Amino acid sequence: MTPSRTADNVQIATPAELMRLATAFRQSRIVLTAFELGVFTALEERRMPSSAVAKALRADARGVDRLMNALCALGLLRKWGGRFSNTPVSGEFLVRGKPGYLGGLAHTANLWHSWTTLTQAVARGGTVLRRRARKGSRRKRTRGFIAAMHQRASIQAGESVKLLDLSGVHKTLDVGAGSGAYSMALVRAGADIRATVFDLPDVIALTRVYVRKAHLTRRFAFLAGDFRKDDFGKGYDLILLSAIIHMNSPADNKRLFRKCAKALNPAGRLVVQDYIMDDSRTRPEAGALFALNMLVGTQAGDTFTEREVRGWMKAVGLSKIRRLDTPYEGSLLIGRKG
Repeated sequence: MTPSRTADNVQIATPAELMRLATAFRQSRIVLTAFELGVFTALEERRMPSSAVAKALRADARGVDRLMNALCALGLLRKWGGRFSNTPVSGEFLVRGKPGYLGGLAHTANLWHSWTTLTQAVARGGTVLRRRARKGSRRKRTRGFIAAMHQRASIQAGESVKLLDLSGVHKTLDVGAGSGAYSMALVRAGADIRATVFDLPDVIALTRVYVRKAHLTRRFAFLAGDFRKDDFGKGYDLILLSAIIHMNSPADNKRLFRKCAKALNPAGRLVVQDYIMDDSRTRPEAGALFALNMLVGTQAGDTFTEREVRGWMKAVGLSKIRRLDTPYEGSLLIGRKG
């Protein structure tokens, strides 16, 4: 059988490999269901029969038992004499309250429901989801999303900021700042750097909490607004768009870049961090998959090529554009005003 090749040279050589790929959703759903129910937290550091876990979770005994058996098969639980316990990995990362707790999986669970609409979204060319969630539900979803982004950004921000030339940078703007993790890394990198974070009002309320916990409030200014509608002010030496452009249409990004250029000081820098695609749009793989995440969740969001992003920068007068690849999935494109 001749292997099938993609532009990334990924090979699916056998029907068995194809079936493993097609059925990988099962493992994902098992982990997310256990996370949502709180199985790992119920176990903490104890050995318990599945019936006791089911009682603690107020769930069906047989259902919980079969779920926990499957978690054993996946290597996330252990079973001795009818009693279950966490493994070192699940005990460290999946128990609520532990320092390494991956609370951002709540956002991943939300994405699961969005991705079940992929067939309809592809046929339509955009999201088919209705965004009329109740206020309480919307607030909970926002908290889960920001927590997920904070976990990821807290790991990546320091390494990304190390790549930047911060000479002459005193005032920064982080558009769509989320938890403020990247701005925290910026102010830690320079004693005279002051950060302004901009996001929607309900997000900024969360940003304040994260910044306060980091004991950096005195070096931050907080702006609440909608970057599609509201101005950013002026006088910034560096503006950061981290994981922002993929939410927008090309037209939205052109308008956003114009606003950023207007807000920059002479010689100020615009830093875009995102998946930067090659011209085939098949590499990097994570970016090709993320383009579908934007398809199911937004009307016009996408991942964009380096050629596209460079074009938007040049159109608003930015020059000396350079690309820096991070140790993670995203890349930086940096343009200078004037």
